[in-house]
Amino acid sequence: MFRLRPAVEGDDGAIRALVKEGQINPTGIKWPRFVVAVTNNGKVIGCGQVKPHRDGSCELASLVVTAEWRGRGVAAAIVMYLINAYSEDLYLMCRSSLGGFYERFGFRTLQETEMPAYFRRINRLVRLVEFLRKEGETLLVMKREAK
Repeated sequence: MFRLRPAVEGDDGAIRALVKEGQINPTGIKWPRFVVAVTNNGKVIGCGQVKPHRDGSCELASLVVTAEWRGRGVAAAIVMYLINAYSEDLYLMCRSSLGGFYERFGFRTLQETEMPAYFRRINRLVRLVEFLRKEGETLLVMKREAK
């Protein structure tokens, strides 16, 4: 069993550890923007945030669940919590293999011409790196329209 709650200052270390474990970009980690999933004994097992960008867009970001809790609905619960907490459009970036997971929540893949400026810059940079690495994964930029 787990529950979700807004992060508190004492969660900062656990959030940073999860972000490191998930090999997620650690920039923009500010605990007040996070929601955390915690076990009955208070252990933080997952997190996610909505991160604002200078161009006015908001990104569903830093979604990670500790390895032993993956596949138990924690990530889906965090996504739903964040979607319900924000009324504006939400964007996200993810590996192409995760696109189907986010489509379940109403996100759709964007073409570069549809992306806000921040995501266009990141997308171009990542395409260059992907060209050099050729690992079979690509970066998706997705959007969920506000309802």
